[in-house]
Amino acid sequence: MEEKKLIQSALQKVLAGQQLDADTLYALAEIDSEEGKIALLEGAKQITAKFAPRKFDSCSIVNARSGLCSENCKWCAQSSHFATGCDTYEAVDPHEALHVARYNAKQGIGRYSLVASGRAVKGRALTQICHLLTEAHKENISTCASLGLLNEAELQELWDAGVHRYHCNLETAPSYFGELCTTHSHADKIATINAARKIGFEICSGGIIGMGETRRQRVELAIVLREIEPASIPINILAPIPGTPLENTPLISDEEILLAVALFRFAHPAVVLRFAGGRARLSRDVQLEAMKIGVNGAIVGDLLTTIGSTVAEDKALVEEAGYEF
Repeated sequence: MEEKKLIQSALQKVLAGQQLDADTLYALAEIDSEEGKIALLEGAKQITAKFAPRKFDSCSIVNARSGLCSENCKWCAQSSHFATGCDTYEAVDPHEALHVARYNAKQGIGRYSLVASGRAVKGRALTQICHLLTEAHKENISTCASLGLLNEAELQELWDAGVHRYHCNLETAPSYFGELCTTHSHADKIATINAARKIGFEICSGGIIGMGETRRQRVELAIVLREIEPASIPINILAPIPGTPLENTPLISDEEILLAVALFRFAHPAVVLRFAGGRARLSRDVQLEAMKIGVNGAIVGDLLTTIGSTVAEDKALVEEAGYEF
């Protein structure tokens, strides 16, 4: 009964346009009865129906540089600290990258992003990526970038190339980040995000769930993200990669994934919550439920081998969930 009162009180505050305080969000994270979990998911559905944009935010990505990364993020196949056998290359073929942009624009995908391994893309490599993004922008698709820990001058170069959204995941809660990466910090990421915001970029920032963090720490991440006011929050689901320190991490359950989405929706009523890496392991029914309770964006694209679904399949799913693709 106390859980039900807590959820109803929190729900009414959100529906009235009020922001929940941290104590309330942490209390919601502690709900563990089956009745309480169901009520939490139902509440998230109501919030999503009232506040979340009904235009589904679709995004395609191309890996502009792969592998040989100096950072020691324990989840990542591209770190040079771990033997994962991932593909390595310094720069994607520009003709191939532009073909992906052109193709996905014709499929109705709204955004195109270049992502790159490494602590930061600098110098000539950054100039080349900026040129690629300028050309991609001509294909009638919005452009984004995820190029690491850039400074204000480097971000300005991206802005001048027509890129107006920058992606930099916080990855996990500040209280847990140091357990997973020691070569850079949350503060380094926040500095890049603040520099991007100063220029005028929209921010895309989220994290990975299922890395051994608690439900409370997922809420901690959601609360920290409110401080940077992201337009989009990617929710990645860890796919343990052989060779990384997290290779034997048990898979997070479908229930925990749905509860995480619900908690993020209570914390961020109107932000795009985007399924990113790892959704291929989810059944169609789980993906549909996640969209109803909060997910209103995703990385999609026929030419991306890690997605696990076609654009046509995603369009059908999105429309069944009540969104416009």
